[in-house]
Amino acid sequence: MRRLIKIYDTTLRDGTQGEGVSFSMEDKVRLATRLDALGIHYIEGGWPGSNPKDLRFFRRMQDVAFKHAKLAAFSMTRRAGGRADNDANMQALVDAGAPVATIVGKSWDFHVTEALGTTRDENLAMIADTIAWLRPKMDEVLFDAEHFFDGFRANRGYAMATLKAAESAGAHWLVLCDTNGGTLPGELVEILRAVRREVKTPLGIHVHNDAECAVANSLAAVAEGVAQVQGTINGFGERCGNANLVSIIPSLVLKLGLDCIPENNLRELRDASRFVSELANRKPWDAQPYVGDSAFAHKGGMHVSAVLKHPNTYEHVDPGAVGNHRRVLISELAGKSNVLWKAREYGIDLDHDTPETRRILERLKQLEDEGFQFEGAEASFELLMERALGRYRPYFDLEAYRVIVEEAGADGEPVAEATVRVRVKGIPEHTAAAGNGPVNALDHALRKALEEFYPNLKEMRLLDYKVRILDESKGTAAKTRVLITSGDTRETWGTVGVADNIIEASWRALVDSVEYKLRADDRRGAAS
Repeated sequence: MRRLIKIYDTTLRDGTQGEGVSFSMEDKVRLATRLDALGIHYIEGGWPGSNPKDLRFFRRMQDVAFKHAKLAAFSMTRRAGGRADNDANMQALVDAGAPVATIVGKSWDFHVTEALGTTRDENLAMIADTIAWLRPKMDEVLFDAEHFFDGFRANRGYAMATLKAAESAGAHWLVLCDTNGGTLPGELVEILRAVRREVKTPLGIHVHNDAECAVANSLAAVAEGVAQVQGTINGFGERCGNANLVSIIPSLVLKLGLDCIPENNLRELRDASRFVSELANRKPWDAQPYVGDSAFAHKGGMHVSAVLKHPNTYEHVDPGAVGNHRRVLISELAGKSNVLWKAREYGIDLDHDTPETRRILERLKQLEDEGFQFEGAEASFELLMERALGRYRPYFDLEAYRVIVEEAGADGEPVAEATVRVRVKGIPEHTAAAGNGPVNALDHALRKALEEFYPNLKEMRLLDYKVRILDESKGTAAKTRVLITSGDTRETWGTVGVADNIIEASWRALVDSVEYKLRADDRRGAAS
């Protein structure tokens, strides 16, 4: 039987202490439900004695039945000089109705005297009284030894005394916290070994990421016998964040062969990570290990060639195991393998040694040398391949366009107007439209000319527009690259345009975007 490591998620409390991270009460309910479905063992919902939102959350959760997880409520030890049985925080903790209580207490004597303003002996009594009072009222009581590693370095005897006070009072878990996040793995391991020689209660680990060691420290702790790992989804948390459970969980299961969440649930990890980012209104981290868009993205031609032969050459795990997928990027570093891979994605039949493949690769490298970038513009690359193969059939032909930007008076907003002349299915179209900028006006004018012939363009939206100056030393005469992201109800796609003139670069990216949409719809129609 494999060793079980229990995962304790504190995204809903510690994670919200990260800069710019906030969840509504309904968000917290949705997140808790999603984390339970993932197979998390403990979900810390918040501090019911600290704010009305957390109190409402716990009341709401009394009507929610978890399938896997236990809900934990967080609080501090009783106040100095008081009693647990009449402490407001203790009463709020019990009233919350959660089966698990997590109590944070000071284990660094510096914090006891300077932050709490009490004596070392009183702090030990606060820990023992709180846990002993809660023990018969809860299914489990956890003691979070705050600043434990700093406390151990400063006063080993006192730090250990806080653990023993919690252990004697009946704590089910002793959780060692690297609250300032500055402990390195080697020192953490030495301290853990010393702790295990003196206490028998199961240990947990709770580390922050201020030295970029939170994941490494968590895994090192598990290797030393720790049976509970605390952290947050995507590493959200105060300052530099908490230990990132999205990296820790697959490392435990896939690398160390330990029981954790159900292995089949790992395939939900990427979706769960993005779900949390979405509710936090944070852009997903492209380079996030295991689940990021770049985690299994291959750019160098030699790498792609090897991955085509065997994925293990440049991938440490199967992307599908964590719900991710392999991507091949197109750039000046590409080789034939990149081109063949992308052609297969687009349903284009190419052979490694055909002249067409070499022609596409030569054209790609020529355009990249001119400033094109296809990593975020794969729709433009598909059109490039079609043109190189002689299969490209334009849906319209440009005859001319003109853009005028006019400012009406000193206080007036500038107004952009675009005129477009195109020929569609042999029919000339001449349209004009206004917009809140020259590119927006061009977009409106082109759609106006085309939508009568292609009504499905009405569902297409321009989602993002980025401009990059390629040679800043040339000032306003510099070449410009424009990347456009567009989408409809089914997918999003990127296109690119490069020119000396920003309007021309934008036009080329815009035309590619429209062409891709029309081609994709034709393919779907043919498939059905």
